[in-house]
Parts: sequence; structure tokens; C-alpha cells
Amino acid sequence: MLHRTGLADRQRQKMETPSQSFFWILVIVIMFVLLGLVMVLSSSAVTNLHTGESAWRLFRRQSLWAFLGAIGMWMAYKTPYQTLRSAKLLLPIVVVVFSVNVLVIFAGVVVNGARAWIEFGPIRIQPSEFMKIAVVLWCANFLATRHRSIAISRMVLWPMLGMLGLSTGLCVAQNDYGTAVIFGGTILAMMFLGGLPLRQLIPTTGVIFLLGAFVLNFASNAKLRMLAFLDLEATKADSGYQVYQSILSIANGGLTGTGIGSGTSKWGYVPLAHSDFIFAVIVEELGIFGAIIVAGGFLLLVVFGVSIALAAPDKHGAFLAGGISAWFGVQAVVNIGGVIGAMPMTGLTLPFLSYGGSSLLASMIASGVLLNVARQMKS
Repeated sequence: MLHRTGLADRQRQKMETPSQSFFWILVIVIMFVLLGLVMVLSSSAVTNLHTGESAWRLFRRQSLWAFLGAIGMWMAYKTPYQTLRSAKLLLPIVVVVFSVNVLVIFAGVVVNGARAWIEFGPIRIQPSEFMKIAVVLWCANFLATRHRSIAISRMVLWPMLGMLGLSTGLCVAQNDYGTAVIFGGTILAMMFLGGLPLRQLIPTTGVIFLLGAFVLNFASNAKLRMLAFLDLEATKADSGYQVYQSILSIANGGLTGTGIGSGTSKWGYVPLAHSDFIFAVIVEELGIFGAIIVAGGFLLLVVFGVSIALAAPDKHGAFLAGGISAWFGVQAVVNIGGVIGAMPMTGLTLPFLSYGGSSLLASMIASGVLLNVARQMKS
């Protein structure tokens, strides 16, 4: 009896001892948030002064969102992730988040051509950022519930495609094609992690790609911006201006960088330098070191996230960790690829680093869920 009690205590203590993956993810997230605050200040101070406002304006706002994000991250970490499977909690989250995204289509605020924001007095929120959390929670629960029927199309494939169509459709209705890409990539990645047969995944991916190209064909402005990377020399004066200038800024930094605060991109040469193009500012001012920190950090975040998924104590935890890791990885690749001219520019933020309260808050809450799963990893 005493032996069994001692064994149970040792197992409980072992489970409560965070793994190396836990600490690495915590360090990466904190490092990204702090670096993001510094670079938001560096990239926005000059333009703020030129408009007659305080140089600290955006930094203060981002700091407030980081504080709220830390609270959300702590709450997500402390709440056992198994409770997220409860219909009493999961269903209201999904319904409310999707309902708000429907409302945005009709009553949202237009920013940079996308009606993807809603205002509450001085606060502007992008609901699609929180829809990412809701979609990952729903997909993780759904795949965990039906993992034994994974090869039956009507049991798993079609409902997952329904969620993909609903989430991407809402983004397209908001003229937010970049976020639609993230939902498509994240859900497809979760379907792959869930073990759907390749005979289902390969044609599904092909059809989704063709549908995306078809929809984009009717969005002339977004199409021009997203395809500008194919010939930046010819489009550098109009649709490819931002990407062309970001590449010049990166080249200006060279190997060692110009130093924090000394870059030229934030002098108006790169529009939205503090938001969508924060990676260009980081690399210009920190050089190859900054590029390695950001790209390497996201790579490690995905690697450790996948390791958490593989060692999760249950299917639900595995799909949560895998889905969040896929979200961060896909969005980082799409943003960085667009900034350096290797992929279409979609107007997405870089998680944790770009200015944007909704993005930062949603990313930190998702990190809390990931840490929650990591805390209970099997050895």
C-alpha cells in the first residue's frame, strides 16, 4: 500500500515538473514579445512624431495588450485543457466568436481594404484573430472524438472541410484573404496530423488551391498585391512598392545591421513597417542576427510544439498542440515569405512581433494552451 502511494506521488510530481519543451516555448514567447515591443517603438516613433503625436503612442498600446496577453496566457495555462472539450465551454466560445465575425461583415471598420475590425470606443479588435483559437479548439476536439473513424470521409473529412469553408468564407467576406490562407493551412495541417489518408488529403489540397485561385481572381486589388512578387521590378511603383522597399531595407542592414533605431524603413519608405513589415525592420537594424533570432525562434517553436503533440497524454492534447504549432508556423512562413518577396504578400502580422493588439492577445492565449499541454507531457 505504501509502495503504491509512493509510486503515485512520484508520478504526480513527475507530471507537475515542466519539460524542456515547456521552458523553451516559454522563453521563445517571452523573447518574441519583448523584441516585438522594442521594434514597434523603433519602427513607429518617427512616423508618430511626423503626425504630431507622441513617439511612444503605439508602444504604450502594444505594452497594454502585452500585459493583457500575459493575463490571458496565464489563465489559459492554469485552466486544464481537458475542460475545453466540454460542450458547455467549447460551444459558446465557437458560437460567439463566429457570430462576431459575421457581424463584422456588415458593421465592421474598413482598414487597408479589409472590413475585418470592429470598434468599441477607442478600442479596435480584429475578431478573426480569436476565430483562430476557436477553430483550433473545435478541430482538436472533433479529431480527438472521431480519431477511430479517421478514414471515413463523411465522418471526418467532410465536417473538417465544412469548418474550413466556414472560417475561410468569413474571412473572404471581410476581404481578408491573408487570414483565409492561415485557416486553410492550419486546418489542412491538423487533418494531416490527425492521420487522414493521403488519398483524401492530396486531392483535397489541390481542390482548395484551385478554389482559392478562383476566388482571388475576383478580388482585383488583392490579386495585384499578392501577385506583385512575381515581378517586383515591374510593380515596384505600385502594387509591389511595399515589398520592394522592404527588400531594400533588408539589404541596407547588411550582415551586421544598422543598429536599433538607426534603420531607414520607418521613415515612410516601408508603409506599415511596425505591423505587417516588422521583419524587415528587425533584419535591417539587427542584421543576420535578427533574421536568425526570428526565423530560428519560429522554427524551434514549431519543433517543440510538435514534440509536445507527440508526447501529449491524450489525443485532444496532441491535436491542440499540433494545431497551435501549425498556426504559428504557417503564419510566420507566409509573413516572412511575403516580406522578402519569396511569396505573395497577404497583409498578415508576424505573431508576437508585429503591432496589433488582437494578434498579440490571441497568440499569447494560444501559447498558454500550448504550455498547458506541455506541462502534462509523457516522458
